[in-house]
Amino acid sequence: MKLEINIEKIKNAINLSEKITGKNLTLPILSSILFIASGKSLKLRATNLSVGVEIEIPAKIEREGVVAISGSILSGVFSNIIQNENVILNEEDGNIIIQTKKSKIKLKCQPYEDFPTIPQVEGQSFNIDSKKLVDGIKSVYYSSAVSDIKPEISSVYIYSNDEDLIFVSTDSFRLAEKKIKIKDLPEIGGILIPFKNIPEILRIFGDNTGDIKVCFNKNQISMSMDGIYFTSRVIDGVFPDYRQIMPKENKTEAVVLKQDLLNALKLSNIFSDKFNQLNLSIKPKEKIFEIYSQNSNVGENKTGLDAALTGEDVELSFNYKYFLDCLSSVNADSMVLRLNESNRPMVISGVSDGSFTYLIMPMNR
Repeated sequence: MKLEINIEKIKNAINLSEKITGKNLTLPILSSILFIASGKSLKLRATNLSVGVEIEIPAKIEREGVVAISGSILSGVFSNIIQNENVILNEEDGNIIIQTKKSKIKLKCQPYEDFPTIPQVEGQSFNIDSKKLVDGIKSVYYSSAVSDIKPEISSVYIYSNDEDLIFVSTDSFRLAEKKIKIKDLPEIGGILIPFKNIPEILRIFGDNTGDIKVCFNKNQISMSMDGIYFTSRVIDGVFPDYRQIMPKENKTEAVVLKQDLLNALKLSNIFSDKFNQLNLSIKPKEKIFEIYSQNSNVGENKTGLDAALTGEDVELSFNYKYFLDCLSSVNADSMVLRLNESNRPMVISGVSDGSFTYLIMPMNR
């Protein structure tokens, strides 16, 4: 193998690939990035068997070939090459020579024959703007269960309803739902993407613009755009029928400015206990909307907010972190909180944004 390539493009490809390399003692080849030089491009391939990525970048190929090189070493080398110029890669006697105007680096290659292939996913497919996909995932994934004891809820669930692509996550204590409008959307019965693979999707596609082609079947999902091909396994399971727990009506409603609520939550958290517990008191007839927190080692705090209130008096306790997590997903300046009894979930959404819905189960006081 011998080629010349733009250093910024290969740096970016290595940074994206290296995070996906695996640390598998029985398959040490997974810690490598596979370089495939052919035609007019260089492909970088990495996988940990749960996810995989292949990135294709243009290159001037003088001699075709395939090599495998430690991902962490490649990342360390290229992050410290500061020249903004082309770099020459040349394979010699089981080593790869990396050459710039001022540097000449020799790295030992690893046997690449055992490097696994990345599956070419076949099945249903649809196109979606990358920003919409990232927005849909970001709006809900923090509500997933971190533990994979119940893999069906340690995931982001994606399904379609007419022209809505719906993203949902829950850990059984809170639930987030985001609806994204897409024209010509096929019927999608349900895709469960493992929670631990979500950060890689956000990292790889988070800064990209343009359409992503999503293809999926019962075992795998792929996302591809602009020379990037990403695959993830999907969970074989059934997501809970969460629509059954969605309250059909509410006894109390409060409309409050998002920034006011954010400031009050941050202040109250200073005084919350080890369970992150805050208490919410709403008394519409007295025009009271208060958040109260107490910690025997710190003190106590009671913060009142201006809010438009209707309905019955209600008090409940909730986890501060669960409340705070959802605020970045509300694309509106004002939020509406809908409540019933103190043992029923609180429903949060934006006043002018019906695409996002969030449920928080109250804590037992």
